Amino acid sequence: MAGQLRADAQDNRSRILAVARAAFAADGLEVPIREIARQAGVGPATVYRHFPTKEALLAEAFADERALCSEIVAEGLAAEDPWDGFSGVILRLLEVHALNRGFSRAFNATLGVAAERDRSLRGMLELIRRAKLAGALRSDFVLEDAILALMANEGIRAESPAQRAAASRRFGALMLQSFRAIPDPGPLPPPVRLPLAAR
Repeated sequence: MAGQLRADAQDNRSRILAVARAAFAADGLEVPIREIARQAGVGPATVYRHFPTKEALLAEAFADERALCSEIVAEGLAAEDPWDGFSGVILRLLEVHALNRGFSRAFNATLGVAAERDRSLRGMLELIRRAKLAGALRSDFVLEDAILALMANEGIRAESPAQRAAASRRFGALMLQSFRAIPDPGPLPPPVRLPLAAR
């Protein structure tokens, strides 16, 4: 009997996390706990038994995305060419953020992941330093410019995740052209029809 109760509790926890991930990704962090509980088929008290605060739920819900961001930055740091390392990280982070509308705000708001966040930011600073030393990145570029690009990228609204990712790739290519020390206007990825675009 106790084993069955533990299994039920684990099922509830897994269902709550799955619903929270989908809701935060689609609608951002404003989704209330009560709505997550309703979609998961449990009461709010059950959610709070597993996750005492919304911050705790956010930290767990975005664990995979945080790990992916750390991996992306590490791969950028391992790249031989400083510009390839920097630009690859920017493009991949933009795509992650475009596909998951709540992630960047959760990354900044969730205090329990401060050490992980700081490690990723230090990695970004090192990528910026290397790209500048190589003469590839404009000398007045600062970390806040990358953060600004991520914030702007969050505003992408499209009918499907695939369209958001495609729009993000084009936006990222435009941003990288403006970040270069020496202009190199190569071809852009194809445009994407967005809801408010002129027809």
